[in-house]
Parts: sequence; C-alpha cells; structure tokens
Amino acid sequence: MARTLTTGAPWRVILLFAVPLLLGNVVQQLYQVADAIVVGRHLGIASLAAVGATGPLLFLLLGFAWGVTSGFAIPTAQAFGARDHERVRRSVATGTLLTGAMSVLLTAGAPLIAGPALQLLQTPPELLPEATAFTQISFLGASAVMFFNYLSAIIRAIGDSRTPLVFLTLSCLLNVGLVVLMVGVLGWGVGGAAFATVVAQAVSVGLCLEFVRRRVPALHVRRADWRVSRAEVLEHLRVGLPMGFQASIIAIGTLTVQVALNELGADAVAAYTTASRVDSLAVAFLASLGLAASMYTAQNLGGHRPDRIRRGVVQATWLAVGTAVAIGVPFILFGEQLVRLFVGEGSDGVVADAALMLAVDGYTYASLAVLFVLRGALQGLGHTMIPTATGVIELVMRVGAAIVLGAAFGFVGVVWSNPLAWIGAVVLLIPAYAREHRRLGRMPVEPRTATPTTPIPVVGPVDGSMTVDAVVTGSVPAVEPPRSTRWRRLVRSEGTDRVKRRAARRGIRS
Repeated sequence: MARTLTTGAPWRVILLFAVPLLLGNVVQQLYQVADAIVVGRHLGIASLAAVGATGPLLFLLLGFAWGVTSGFAIPTAQAFGARDHERVRRSVATGTLLTGAMSVLLTAGAPLIAGPALQLLQTPPELLPEATAFTQISFLGASAVMFFNYLSAIIRAIGDSRTPLVFLTLSCLLNVGLVVLMVGVLGWGVGGAAFATVVAQAVSVGLCLEFVRRRVPALHVRRADWRVSRAEVLEHLRVGLPMGFQASIIAIGTLTVQVALNELGADAVAAYTTASRVDSLAVAFLASLGLAASMYTAQNLGGHRPDRIRRGVVQATWLAVGTAVAIGVPFILFGEQLVRLFVGEGSDGVVADAALMLAVDGYTYASLAVLFVLRGALQGLGHTMIPTATGVIELVMRVGAAIVLGAAFGFVGVVWSNPLAWIGAVVLLIPAYAREHRRLGRMPVEPRTATPTTPIPVVGPVDGSMTVDAVVTGSVPAVEPPRSTRWRRLVRSEGTDRVKRRAARRGIRS
C-alpha cells in the first residue's frame, strides 16, 4: 500500500521503501539467471552465447513496449487519487486497448525481422540459428509479457505493490521449473527456454485477471467505458511514449556493445552474457535504492521538508555506496566461482573473461550507486533535463568505448563500456545535485502533510546502469484512509491546522 516517507530517520524509511522494489527487481532477474544456468549447463557455451546475442534486440523492442505500457498506468493512478471512478475505468480501458494494439504489432511483425536483424548485428554464423529461434518465440509471446506488465502496473497504481510481487515470484518459480523440464528433460533446446518464459508470463496474466475480477472492483471496466475518446488515447500516449523512448535510447547502447562483441566471436559473447547475468542482480539492488530516493524526495518536496531531502539524499548516497562495496568485493574475490555456476568444464577462456568483467564492474559499482541516487533525487524534485542528459552521456560513452576501446583492446575494451558510461554520467550529476542541495538549504521548512506517492516500476529488463523504471516526477495521489471519529472531534473543537501541528510535533501522520 501507499506509504508516507516524510517522517522517521531518512536512511531507514528509504531502505524500507526500497525492499519491496528490490525483491521485485531481483525476482525479475531470476528469469534470466535461470535460463542462463540451465542453457549453459545442458546445452553448452554456444547455446548460452546464442541466447545472450538476442538480448539487445529483445531489449530494443520489448523494452520500448514495457516502458509504454507502464506509462499507461499513470493516468489510472491519478484518476484513482482523485477518486474519479469513471475515469479510472476509462483509463484502464484505454490502456488495455493500446496494449492490445501494440501486442498485435509486435507479434505479427517482430518475428519476421528477427533473423535479418540478428544478421545486421553481425551475430556469429554459428549462433544465428539458435538465436533466431529464441528471438522469434520470445516475440510471438510478447502479448503475455506486455499484458502482465500492464496489469501489474495498474494494480500498483491503486496502491497495491505486494500482489504484483507475489504473482511475479510465482511466475519466476514456474519459469524455473518449465526451463528445467523443456530444456533439460524434453530437450527442446533454446526454444524451450524462450517458450518457458512465455508460458510463465501467460499464467501470471491469468492470475492478475482473476485477482482483479475477485478483489478489485475499482478496475472493472463496463461496456460503455470501452468507447474511449481520441483525447484519452492521446493522453495515455503522451505519458507512455517518453518512457518507451527512454528504454530505446538505452537499447541503442546495448546494440552497439553487442555488435562489438559479435565481432570478437562466440566466446566473447558467452563471457559477456554470463557476467551480465550476475551483474544484473547487483544493478537491481542499486536501482531499487535509486527509485526509493526518487519517491522520498518527491514526497518530502510536497511536504515542504527541504531539510529532510538534503539529509535523506546524503544518507541514501552513503547507503548505496556501502551496498556497492559489499556487492563488489565478492565479485572481485570470487568472480570465477560465480561464473562456474553457469558454465561447465572446458570453458576456461570464457570463465576468465567473465570473471574479469565482474572484477572491473565490482571496482566501479560505487560510481553506479552515486548515479542511481542522485539521478533519482533530481527526478523526484521534478527535473527532467539533467537526468535525460545523463542518459545521452551514457549512450555516447558506452558506444564510444565499445567501438574505440573494443577495436584497440578487444574484450577488455568492451568490458569498460559500462563503467565509463557510469563515470561520465556522475561527472554531470554531482555538480547538478550540488546546486540543488544549496538551493534546498535556502528554502523555508514548512511541514505539511505530503500526499503519498505510488511508484510504478516497470517489470522489465536491466542493462548497465539503467533499469527500465517509470519514475513519476511528482506526487501521484493515493486515496487517504478515512479519518477516525477522534480526529473529526478534535478538528471540530480545535481546528484542522492546530491538530495537524500537534500531530507533526509528535511524528504522527495526520
């Protein structure tokens, strides 16, 4: 449910808020980790590399769709906060129709371009058949993935963040079992791994629909609600398309890195894929703290508490840096053992390269931690230009490093593409936030009751420093609980403002 972040020790409320987001991110990454372990051990390094070669292409198209469909839930959250039940239903209908239209386009068109696109990305010929099969099956099941993300988003939009996490966890467990069955027992190859994910997501869609039917009457769409207007369609697209384009910008960088890897051969692709699976779990930890920092600053800005924002961002930064060190040290010391979980014997070159990538990332995770927190804080304060500029800087740095350093130093050069992108973004973020920090210090402290904020994270992929998360740069109102009888008596006798001041002094949410 919605939670206020305007009282209590800043580091503690940020950490507690980040935990459910972290669990959702980690569970999502387990899909990819399960595929990689089963494929790598049962089918071999070549098949693992083939699956890895599909990542950027899937990220480009499905990441865009994930971002857009999550954006469709933001008007729903706003309507729910306004207690406009008719607008909630019409928003759900509009988002459903748009998600369905995008699903049809992806399902019909994307499988046809999968093979040519992988060839254009210079996928090694020995990987192309399996990579094409994996991509086509994934695109054929795109509707299940998109509708699960959309349904999860609209459930979160009305203040319930736990139910989507439960369904995601069940889907992940089912996916793991199906991958083992279809790849390890039935011998369906990499196509079985893709099909397992599609089936697991489809089951989750059914669970979400049944939950909404039984428990969430506010989301029940009536026949008249399906006659949506052009203005409603444009409003949803206005919110959703920028989130999709954000994912596309990220994907362009990953495509460039993938091309550089493909030119280095199948072993390089396999090493990078394996290390990325481990790395994605670390990124999920740090990304959750960044999203929590964004929501924290948004609520405290609405509550006129610049002092809490200043303390909270500093504490969140140290918390994230400490987390980065705690994650990075095992990657540096035990990277080879972690990689061995994914590949069998006789792959020493792949193991050595993957362990090198984990070590390089482990040494530079602190910069990624600072990036997530400061960018999240600026987004929570309502800034869009600097966060967008950092995304462009990351793209330029990542592409430049992959092309220039990859050509000069091979795999080692490509490995540095992510850390250099993080550092380049941080160079811009630190002075930008420092200016905001000083500005907040000059603002008066006028405690008010902040509107609770509902985060709507996209259940999507993670790459480099970016998770495809929708960070709402302002308060999305959530419905307040009804006032107690005692509250109403106090207001009648003493006045609303006086009662709120007393509650604020005692640390009680009014």
